[in-house]
Amino acid sequence: MRNSKYLIAISASLVLGVIPAQGALKVIKIYDGDTVTMADGLKVRLLQIDAPELTENECFAKESKTALVNLLAKKGTVTLKADPASASFDRYGRALRYIFVGKLNVNLEMVKIGAAAPYFYQGEKGIYSAAMLKAAQDAKLYKVGLWKSCPGTQLVPTKAITTYKAVGTPAASPISTPVTVPSPSTGCDPNYAGCIPLYPPDLDCGDIKALGLAPVTVTGKDPHKLDGDGDGKACTS
Repeated sequence: MRNSKYLIAISASLVLGVIPAQGALKVIKIYDGDTVTMADGLKVRLLQIDAPELTENECFAKESKTALVNLLAKKGTVTLKADPASASFDRYGRALRYIFVGKLNVNLEMVKIGAAAPYFYQGEKGIYSAAMLKAAQDAKLYKVGLWKSCPGTQLVPTKAITTYKAVGTPAASPISTPVTVPSPSTGCDPNYAGCIPLYPPDLDCGDIKALGLAPVTVTGKDPHKLDGDGDGKACTS
């Protein structure tokens, strides 16, 4: 009976587009620039955007993930929002949602800073589609983020993005938007020297290096599991 009541509550909330929190919502794992896992186990695919693929080593993929790490580290209540124009879940079982931190629409912000592109799957125009398209056009015009580092990339919102760097150029340069590391007032993990972001979300050495925080000195329990050999030093290579 309890489960049925919960499902009814979820269904009602989906109509309104807002997912109710069972306690505070937290992101515990960030896979790339458009996919995360929540503390309750829900895997979320950020709706109406597409980021470069890390698994395919696409141009700007690491920078895109770093951008999402930074946005989700901002202060504010995390909420998820569905869109009536889209399905609630994709074929892989991932929830299709907008993520908000406070009033910040993380999906839209990723497009604004050139860390992702709009992706209107099967032509679906969501509630923020016009804003996303305008943001992408501006980012491309002013060569922000991937539009600078991956100049061969095309803006085609009905297709997943494929990023290419110019032939003969070095690896993608760091994201043009400054990295924002949480200050002590916004939450530095006390288990590390310096200002390593709080766990969750779970960060690996690649994330730490992208944030400019490597090497790391572990002073406590190492919740991010950065120090594999237990010598107190991590992310050194």
